[in-house]
Amino acid sequence: MALNINGTTGISGVDGSVSAPAVTGTDSNTGITFPSADTIKFSTGGVERISITNSGISGTGISSGGLAMADQWRVNSGGTLTTDGTTGFTANWERGDTNSHGQIGSGMTESSGIFTFPSTGIYQVIAIMSFKRNSGDNRYANLQIEVTTDNSSYALAADGFATFAADYNISNAIAHFLFDVTNTSTHKVKFEAYTNRSSVLYLGNTGYNENSFTFIKLGDT
Repeated sequence: MALNINGTTGISGVDGSVSAPAVTGTDSNTGITFPSADTIKFSTGGVERISITNSGISGTGISSGGLAMADQWRVNSGGTLTTDGTTGFTANWERGDTNSHGQIGSGMTESSGIFTFPSTGIYQVIAIMSFKRNSGDNRYANLQIEVTTDNSSYALAADGFATFAADYNISNAIAHFLFDVTNTSTHKVKFEAYTNRSSVLYLGNTGYNENSFTFIKLGDT
């Protein structure tokens, strides 16, 4: 395709590829390419370094204010944990949407409590949840981050404990994990909690965070 110069639309021409960019200097495998609609890519040495789409910026060493992606969700309604068992948080999820909630880049997607990442990379996953002991003694709550790398079997990646000194005490559990997401179709995360007794509640609210689940992309895998 020839280079076109138009007084209305500007300069247009070939789309190029990562190994043979459309716009180069004297180095033929370093430059800019236009591989698809709404996408610009920059390469050096025939290797893609930066991709810009209508969803944001990604690439090796890229940062947006120091972060490539940041997203935060919460369970917007409280409940009672299963007695001497594990409770999976499969419903009542929402992305924060009050008090000028912020987000960087493409966010997570959620289905029945299972979270899918928007792109490959190294992610920090932080889970914080408030629990309340409603009655009785010797109670604790164990907040768990579970991950899968085959979209089937899940393993415990991190946990945190909340303990209670007396009836109606409230305590927070925190768990965090650095997850190397090499494939967005197979690498996913979910959250659960375990308690050893009855009458342990988890707190949730739709207007502010009584629990929060934060996902931060720190860099490429």
